[in-house]
Amino acid sequence: MRAYEMPVAPPTVGWDIHCHTAFSDGTKTPVELAEESKALGLHGISITDHDTTAGWHEAEEGARKVGLPLLRGSEITADDEHVSVHMLGLQYDPNDQHIMDLFANTRAARLKRTKHMVELLSEDFPITWESVLAQMRESGNTTVGRPHIADALVAAGVYETRSDAFAGAISATSKYYIPTPSPTTHEVVRAVKGAHGVVIIAHAGDPSRNSRLLSDSQIEALIDEGLDGLEVWHRGNTPEQRERLLGICEHYDLLVTGGSDWHGAGKPNLLGENLTDDATVEEIVRRGVLPLYR
Repeated sequence: MRAYEMPVAPPTVGWDIHCHTAFSDGTKTPVELAEESKALGLHGISITDHDTTAGWHEAEEGARKVGLPLLRGSEITADDEHVSVHMLGLQYDPNDQHIMDLFANTRAARLKRTKHMVELLSEDFPITWESVLAQMRESGNTTVGRPHIADALVAAGVYETRSDAFAGAISATSKYYIPTPSPTTHEVVRAVKGAHGVVIIAHAGDPSRNSRLLSDSQIEALIDEGLDGLEVWHRGNTPEQRERLLGICEHYDLLVTGGSDWHGAGKPNLLGENLTDDATVEEIVRRGVLPLYR
């Protein structure tokens, strides 16, 4: 077996393995994701909607339609000593009871939290729970959250874009903000590894997401528990943080990944702006329980 060779510079060709669709907070369908990825000449894609596998079947249909290979995964929101952490779970068994329960509990908590935020916001803005539900393109299959509140505020004319809403009334420093109830990072690692998948910390070097970043020791604790890699190539990671994360990956033989964090029109992030190389994808598939979908 050929040893994994860690990339030390952002790939110029490869896969976008961090993409969101209308099954969470993206604005495009999984089929549209596949079509746009094919048009860009990407080698392959991954669907990573928040805390759900609901879009996997449609993503498989889209990938098959355009002839593009597909990784299947989810982005999982977690907490580590009051640091909000996003983790990519890839190529795991979607029928594993532990991870199914984790997702169900998280989505239920998200729903309750989002309703409470809307109640608070409705005292000062023209927004209702019905107007938020209207932003969910896949109805009950959509993982609801702040982006849908933002879209409702845009639809009401309060803000011009979703990004403006995130900088305003629904920012993490706003009086209307309620933290997302989340499992710990340790629970997420156990759940994904228990489902025979691959787990990667997303955008761990993005200072805009938390008042402090995960420390080396926090990351090292997760490595001891089975963490597979770090998303180094992401627009939110500063140059200094990319260097730091690469150093951790090199020291502990971790996978180095990249992704756009694409949300369609929901974020300025461009599909394919950050990539994962073919060798890393090959290693992800080797470690996971699912075969590569072709």
